[in-house]
Amino acid sequence: MDDLRPEKLYEQVKTYLRTGIAAGTWKAGEKIPSEFELMERLGASRMTVHRALRELSAEGVLLRVQGAGSFVQPPAPRSPLLEIYDIAEDITRRGHVHRAQVLALDSRPAGAEIAVEFSLRHRTKLFYSEIVHFENEVPVQLEERYVSPAFAPDYLAQNFTAITPNRYLQSIEPPHEVEHIIHAGQPDARVQRLLQLAAHEPCLCLLRRTWAKAGPATRSLLTHPGSRYSLGSRYKLADFNARPG
Repeated sequence: MDDLRPEKLYEQVKTYLRTGIAAGTWKAGEKIPSEFELMERLGASRMTVHRALRELSAEGVLLRVQGAGSFVQPPAPRSPLLEIYDIAEDITRRGHVHRAQVLALDSRPAGAEIAVEFSLRHRTKLFYSEIVHFENEVPVQLEERYVSPAFAPDYLAQNFTAITPNRYLQSIEPPHEVEHIIHAGQPDARVQRLLQLAAHEPCLCLLRRTWAKAGPATRSLLTHPGSRYSLGSRYKLADFNARPG
């Protein structure tokens, strides 16, 4: 690499890694050589290698996990947008392993905004759960969910490492009405830590509200790393044109 100008060295490191990934030297999900190994192998400085890895991470080619190294980024999994999908089933369908880490499972007084959404008085207690979902030990979703006790009175007694909240709630009663709102957001330090995000990496947030026949049932905020997840749907217009209203 000595024949290249210093400002071009990081580009050669990027080309070296891209070529290796394309050739199958490092497959999706596999760890690439460490910064030190790349420095030794390519004769580049640590600053040069660090810049190349940082840019490949920003471009979605690599996934950098603090304390573990850099990995080839698998194609972003896509979950259905118009359906209420079960993340565990979605991950298993791709041939991967799902794991859930329960951070909170309790009852909490509803703030003013949440209370209005549930048609309740301010500070009325709702059930609350907070779970990080992992795909092959990489965090892909932070789930923050409020649940009406009237709809799911046994919610707090469930083991959500064995069954997802979505699957449990669907077993009580499929939703009568669903609202989806999607937005991009910049996570705070806590969300960055929980989802192992690089600095300034945006998130894809899905706010989902469901209603049972008796009234409001759940409010869920599902936060995904922007570089590791996507939402999408494919459908025939005739399917929607045939629906009343």
